[in-house]
Amino acid sequence: MSVNVLYRTKATATGGREGHARTEDGTLDVNLTIPKELGGNGATGNNPEKLFAAGYSACFLSAMKFVATQGGPKVPDDTSVTGTVGIGPRSEGGFGLDVELDISLPGLPRAEAQDLIEKADKICPYSNALRGNVPVRLKLV
Repeated sequence: MSVNVLYRTKATATGGREGHARTEDGTLDVNLTIPKELGGNGATGNNPEKLFAAGYSACFLSAMKFVATQGGPKVPDDTSVTGTVGIGPRSEGGFGLDVELDISLPGLPRAEAQDLIEKADKICPYSNALRGNVPVRLKLV
């Protein structure tokens, strides 16, 4: 499969999970810490899972808005997507992710909301990247 790339961005991480990450243009510049559950000291900070949860949530909401421009229902202004990303050892070895998106579409009839979510899941690049590799639950809340 080929991709007609319309946009690229670049970020550099140093120090791994107890380091620093910064985008090339400096608009994202974060210190990274390891959560206590993964052996860290519990310091307040960011980690790859937090960044992934935010990115997937924003991207999925944008995918729903795109579907709306293609004849789907209007996405309510107060729509929200909350991503929960888990990490842990895989039964096959190594580590894996587990993802849930809680999608709130206030005022949209349930059947329309579910159809919108299913269509967005088919076009969202994060969903496409994860499909078949990471368990993802899309939950209408």
